[in-house]
Amino acid sequence: MATSLTLYGRAWCHLCDDMRAALEPLLAEFGAHLEVIDIDADPELEARYNDWVPVLVHAGVELCHYHLDEARVRATLTAYRASPQR
Repeated sequence: MATSLTLYGRAWCHLCDDMRAALEPLLAEFGAHLEVIDIDADPELEARYNDWVPVLVHAGVELCHYHLDEARVRATLTAYRASPQR
């Protein structure tokens, strides 16, 4: 079963677009799914992430914000793939 990452961002955010594009090779490599959530559609998310977008999350854990931390995301996806509990 493939894992899922969540990207909190905004439709008009160039950093969000950049992170999404940078994630594409990792998503393909690991067969992971990306859920993109526009924080402007939810007042609670907007209050939580307003100045931090984009924010990338896996299983409730923030992996990075503003720019992709490829090493951390790769380590997370590798650990998930190796986990017997998945």
